[in-house]
Parts: sequence; C-alpha cells; structure tokens
Amino acid sequence: MPRPTAAQLVYGSATVFLATLAMLLLSQTRTGTGVAVIAVAGLGLGLLVAVTAPAPKVSATAKAAKAAGVTGVTGPARASRVVRRQAVRAKSPAAPAPLEHSHCPR
Repeated sequence: MPRPTAAQLVYGSATVFLATLAMLLLSQTRTGTGVAVIAVAGLGLGLLVAVTAPAPKVSATAKAAKAAGVTGVTGPARASRVVRRQAVRAKSPAAPAPLEHSHCPR
C-alpha cells in the first residue's frame, strides 16, 4: 500500500476533527460511552475520506523510468536534485593543506 500524500493526511485529519466536533455538538451526549462511539465514528469517517481522496497521477517520466527498470527515481524534480547535489560536491574544495610551523623547533 503506498504512503498517504500530505493532502490525504490533511483531508482525513480535518474530517476527523470537524465530524467529531459536529456530532458531539449535535448529539449533546454527556456519557463516556456516547463520546467514545462518536469518536470512533469520526475516526472511521476520517479514514474513509483519506483513503478515497484522489492520489497524484504518475508522470510520464516516472512511467518510462519504471519501464526501463530504473529504481529510486520519482520524477524530474528528484532527478534534478540529485544532479545538483553531485555538481555541488564536485565543486567542493579539496582538503586544506597542512599548516607549516617554521618557527617551531622539531
């Protein structure tokens, strides 16, 4: 099962909060059992909303990479980030030269 997206988490969490709050206010329950039933119903409704929220579509680049057998690539943004990191590492300076202490006797 794929990981939920940020949008799915937000939709689900907002649904749990708002649905539970609305049911508690409308039912005016004061018993622990009633609150527990409403809380479970809110969690179930939030889970349903999170699971049925539309997932992002796979790009043509990712499909082509998967067909070619390339792993670990999720799209052009990730690929450019990797290339950028390698370019930055290539430009990093070499280890500094050791310090020479001419005034220190050996």
